[in-house]
Amino acid sequence: MRAHPVFGDSLIAGLLGLPDLATTANSLGDTPRGLYLLVGLFLWGPLIFRRARPKLVCNIILVAGFVQLVTHNVRYDDYGAMIGVPVRPADFALGVALYTMVAYVGRRQGAIYAAWLLLGTVLWEIWRVQQPAAIVLTFFMIICIFGFCWAVGEFVGARRALNVELMERLKLLEVERDQQARIAVAEERSRIARELHDVVAHAVSVMVVQADGASYALQSDPQMAQMALSTISDTGRQALGELRRLLGLMRNESESETDRVPQPDTGSLPQLAEQVRTAGLPVTLTLRGDLNDLPAGVGLSVYRIVQEALTNSLKHAGGSASADVFVTRSDDQIDVVVDDDGFGTPRELAGMSGGNGLIGMRERAGVLGGSLEAGPRPGGGWRVHAVLPVGAAAGPLV
Repeated sequence: MRAHPVFGDSLIAGLLGLPDLATTANSLGDTPRGLYLLVGLFLWGPLIFRRARPKLVCNIILVAGFVQLVTHNVRYDDYGAMIGVPVRPADFALGVALYTMVAYVGRRQGAIYAAWLLLGTVLWEIWRVQQPAAIVLTFFMIICIFGFCWAVGEFVGARRALNVELMERLKLLEVERDQQARIAVAEERSRIARELHDVVAHAVSVMVVQADGASYALQSDPQMAQMALSTISDTGRQALGELRRLLGLMRNESESETDRVPQPDTGSLPQLAEQVRTAGLPVTLTLRGDLNDLPAGVGLSVYRIVQEALTNSLKHAGGSASADVFVTRSDDQIDVVVDDDGFGTPRELAGMSGGNGLIGMRERAGVLGGSLEAGPRPGGGWRVHAVLPVGAAAGPLV
């Protein structure tokens, strides 16, 4: 009924319309049958569309109520018995309309609608009921019914307003989260580009110039060529050290120089696994292939990705969880898989809230021309899968 409101409203209209039609013969009084049926149709029929066009439907029902007030008659026989029924089942549509006006249009419009209903009730009591005892009883009953409809409308309207506000807040939070993620990525890319330009690009330029000079001097002046090659070697080592420092500094600028040297690589993974085990997360480490001669940047990135993934598992997977780490080298790439079997919270949102998280791992893989995926595993738990190129397969850094 919530997904298809017209269906539910049609049921309400039917619950009022069928009894109204069934009591037509005993309710007419001096009212013509055709007019009686027509007024009833305009009382309960519009309820089918009350949530699609609440204000229009409520006003149609109100007008039909006043038409009933003017046209429907009850009379009394010689013994004082009433002929005709002053209240028909379709009249309860007025209460449904009041509820609809309060819940779906607004409190102010609902108060105006209630004032019209009160006016019509007073006129009906004076004009049609006439008997003092019946006036008091029916007026009390009608006021109770309308008061109940108003209270329910207030409650439902408040809940609808709260739900709408919560949905708007969720949308704003999602937009803000996405914006923060985009800003974080842009800032990290800018920092990477600035560091590479200021620290590494100069060394690479020197190496290119020295290599060109060595190629020209190789035949005519071998000693000069040897000096150029020595310079290239020294500059390359310096550039490699700066590159390793850059990758370590991207997320940890507050660390001291002694904390950053030496930089860890795949050879430090067993110690990392042992540290995480000591912290309370059982870790199984599997290393396949030759991981000893990896480029320094690749080895450091593998270490940092595994470190971040295990840290997330330690924080979010739960006390009874365990983790499996697989680092596999093929000819031209490194596959890093970190699985846990915990029940933790969605790490996608946690990673975008600030700090390293998934943004840090993805950017660390992206700067090497690789990729990283993270998400729930089909059998439960969480998986981080990174693919990093090695050697010539790696993307350009500048």
